[in-house]
Amino acid sequence: MSDPSVSAAGILTAARRGQPDLARSLLARMIEEEFGFPVREVTLGADDYSLNSVNGFLTREDGERFFFKFHHEENEDSVLQEFYRGEILLEAGFPVDMPAYVCRRVGRQILLYPLRTIPKLADAARAVDRGHPLPGADDSALIEAQRDLDRLSTRIYLRTWHPITAAQSEEEPIHQLFHHRLTNPDSPAGILGGRAATFFAEDRRFAFPGLSVSGAELRRLRWVIDGVAYDRTLQDCLENALALLDPAVLAASGGVIAHGDAHNANVWFTPQNSEAGTAASLTFFDPAFAGRDIPALLAEIKATFHNIFAHPDWLYHSAELMSTPKITIRDGTAFVTTGWSLPPLRQAFLEDKGRLLWTPLLAALSELGALPETWRETIRAGLFCCPTLVMDLCARSESAPNSRHTPASSLTGLAVAMMCGAEPGPEEQDVVSRFLDAIDPSRI
Repeated sequence: MSDPSVSAAGILTAARRGQPDLARSLLARMIEEEFGFPVREVTLGADDYSLNSVNGFLTREDGERFFFKFHHEENEDSVLQEFYRGEILLEAGFPVDMPAYVCRRVGRQILLYPLRTIPKLADAARAVDRGHPLPGADDSALIEAQRDLDRLSTRIYLRTWHPITAAQSEEEPIHQLFHHRLTNPDSPAGILGGRAATFFAEDRRFAFPGLSVSGAELRRLRWVIDGVAYDRTLQDCLENALALLDPAVLAASGGVIAHGDAHNANVWFTPQNSEAGTAASLTFFDPAFAGRDIPALLAEIKATFHNIFAHPDWLYHSAELMSTPKITIRDGTAFVTTGWSLPPLRQAFLEDKGRLLWTPLLAALSELGALPETWRETIRAGLFCCPTLVMDLCARSESAPNSRHTPASSLTGLAVAMMCGAEPGPEEQDVVSRFLDAIDPSRI
């Protein structure tokens, strides 16, 4: 009988529990069992971007070095087909770094890439945010490279769009990032479960700067954020997401070939090479959730949130958050001052993502009769799920011992999530509502 700890789940658990030696040992055993070669050395990645995965470097006995990455998701064996279908993206024309070794066995799905020395786009972009660009990776180089990728992605989405059935939609692994985190496989329809029920359990305590609230109170608060009143509660946003992100419901927008999880820690940045006459460029890797039938309204959600609204610092580098948000609660309403705004690079990414990708995509869906009336709420629901379900937004405490959040980043994250999931009141706007207005096909 195989050892269940020698699995992606076992390795991820050991790494999260501060047992790096055990994690390295388990990983070396799994690599030798799956790929048939012994491992001399394993180095676990030290970046802050792997929220539900493990990455790092390993060296074979013959000295060859690799970059590795793997995921583990709850209920993986019951809700997923397989990860890592990078060949789908390559055939469609996306720039994809293909791995040297792939294991697709459920519970042991892992990629080994030849070692690269170029940076991830996440690191290059953060260096710009902090005012210290990497060589060849200043803001103009990153913006132009992202524009090229957005243009290419749009062309591929429009070329590969096709009607899909509810069954085809339900087969796509990308739903593990959204709907499967909102429910349990054996739960009745319409009942919140999964991470949503765990992260926002009514008996939890959420510590914010200066006060704490129960999960029950948090779910039912109204919100006024930076002077803007919002039209729904956290509970409303969770229930909207459960309904609108149902794989069968999303099938109405048709399907496209997409990476689905193209946050910048899954993208390599190659600087311009003047001697070779090549421009700066971006290349996908880790196509864990790639597919042929990804619902069109879901394809770019992760990239839009994680590369833009997750910055600066509050999601990935919460201990380095510079702003100090404030909260008071009166008569069931949370009044929050965030001190948060998008850095210039992320604002440029947002404007270009809207202009070059979302606007033509939504316009094409409208012309095809495949743009649901609920498209705006669906995009909001997807954006809302990114921060609330990717990791625990409850600050580290007895009820959240593995959380990476501080009280300040917890409050900032919840405020940004509510800005994504809820509409401002009449005559009011924020950065999310202005973005959605700008991509609305009816306003073009």
